[in-house]
Amino acid sequence: MKTDKPIPLFVYGTLKRGFSNHDFLSGTDSKFLGKAQTAEPFALYVGNFPYVTSREPVCPIKGEVYMVDAETLSKIDELEEHPDWYKRGITEVILENGTAIEAYIYFKDDPEGILIESGFFSKRQDPGL
Repeated sequence: MKTDKPIPLFVYGTLKRGFSNHDFLSGTDSKFLGKAQTAEPFALYVGNFPYVTSREPVCPIKGEVYMVDAETLSKIDELEEHPDWYKRGITEVILENGTAIEAYIYFKDDPEGILIESGFFSKRQDPGL
């Protein structure tokens, strides 16, 4: 029987449904809570990958929230090269139904690429396609 408590994770890039790294979430016991956006404004950039920086308050970032177990979070930490490349932090996110929760998010405070002023990473912006 699993005893570890589910951990909320906010994803905004290639971990979202339909993107290249979603298998890290879909092949596990992860539970999709729904679409969401950050309560605070941040900045989303796309270079070789999507990056969110906490240093620029541009707009809320739009993404998805999953409940993950510690093993899945550890695998995603490896994918994101936390803490050397991305740094995992906590932020408040607002689910589509208006519920506010705290969730982990990956930041990169020296992002590369083009600012996405809408805060939404789409398929046409995915450099992996």
